[in-house]
Amino acid sequence: MAERNPGQQRAPRPNTTTPTSASTFLRRIQAHAPNSTQLLGFLTLFVSASILLTLAGLTVTAASLGFIFFLPLIVISSPIWVPVGTVLFVTVAGFLSACGFGVVLMAGLSWMYRYFRGMHPPGSDRFDYARSRIYDTASHVKDYAMEYGGYLQSKVKDAAPGA
Repeated sequence: MAERNPGQQRAPRPNTTTPTSASTFLRRIQAHAPNSTQLLGFLTLFVSASILLTLAGLTVTAASLGFIFFLPLIVISSPIWVPVGTVLFVTVAGFLSACGFGVVLMAGLSWMYRYFRGMHPPGSDRFDYARSRIYDTASHVKDYAMEYGGYLQSKVKDAAPGA
């Protein structure tokens, strides 16, 4: 081994493995930079949002101006509009309720048809379980009444011998 003279040592080379803060920042930006598909998506989103925001502003403006201009007509004709609106609301609510009840009835009838035909519709296992529980409870109550019914009859005869 050769001896090293401290006076003859070379100057240390700059360390290329430890990046500076600026190069680290640039690498992070490049790693997270959007590709062309993402940029096109952002552009489409921006254009769509701008159009929708413009249309929303125009709609609010038109509605406000229409309300201002037609308010006197609405106030003058309100004795006609209130009963008409009430009748219309009740009619529509009744129609929608009848349609809803009809749909529920048809669904229930369809389920019952499939159940009695043995097609096992959804929920039939719970229905069978509940039916067996009701049957078991009724048979236990019947057995209990048969067992203790004579006991109570004998007590009634003891309390009222002529009965």
